[in-house]
Amino acid sequence: MLTEESRTTHPVSEYSTISDELREKEGRVLNELKGYGSVLVAFSGGIDSTLLARLAKMALGNRATAVTAESASMPVSELAEAKRLATELGIQHLVIKTSEMEDPNYLANPANRCYFCKKELGSKLTELAKELGGYVVVDGTNAEDLQGHRPGAGALSEMGVRRPLAEAGFRKDEVRRLAKHLGLSNHDKPSMPCLSSRVAYGEVITTDRLVRIERAESLIRSLTGVRELRVRDHGDVARVEVGPGERRLFFDESLLDEISNSLRSLGFLHVALDMSGYRSGSMNASSSAVGNREK
Repeated sequence: MLTEESRTTHPVSEYSTISDELREKEGRVLNELKGYGSVLVAFSGGIDSTLLARLAKMALGNRATAVTAESASMPVSELAEAKRLATELGIQHLVIKTSEMEDPNYLANPANRCYFCKKELGSKLTELAKELGGYVVVDGTNAEDLQGHRPGAGALSEMGVRRPLAEAGFRKDEVRRLAKHLGLSNHDKPSMPCLSSRVAYGEVITTDRLVRIERAESLIRSLTGVRELRVRDHGDVARVEVGPGERRLFFDESLLDEISNSLRSLGFLHVALDMSGYRSGSMNASSSAVGNREK
């Protein structure tokens, strides 16, 4: 239940737009965060971590700090967006560097690649929490994120990272509904997993490859205005996925030629538009990594 202190963060009238169930879940998260005393929020700038950062700020004030990991696998634009959002939330914000690109296990790009990335992230965050003293590390994993085989989530659990949203039973749609209710500017932002998730399993991860993917996606966005986008790297082939409702944006011959020529100039020999559109887990269809759900 909400404490009297947490209730004062919203006038009663504001609660009329969300359900009692969602209000209860919000209260559970606020009370859990208060119980920790001080928290470091693993903050990617995605909607889940943004909502958690907002709730942490509400619950703990200056005893809540957002921490963003900077690495080659994170688009430069996403780091800039995380910084902007932290300012918008008014939460203290730190940027740390992670070194998953120095781990041969990660670079080999096996089906459990996310385990090695999150292990590195969790290690850096827990080290920082110890340095600061008395901090608990939390991340924005929601209940739906724990479905299926999720090696990254397992790695964070091993490091003692807590998941207030998942523990309160938040579904993805509830995250977005509460984020909108709280006025978060990115409440409808599409998910944006790391750049390595675009590389076919078994294909070696390199910095050059990640830079190529980021440039390809940035170029396509600038030409089309598309929001949901993945450029899947299959070696010589770039497989472009866009939101099903946005495929129409590509039905122009000259535009397709421009995209094809531009991506070829980045080193791809073939450029294909996936007719099915974007769907979570599409990399699994062409790999033996059944059950490892990539976004």
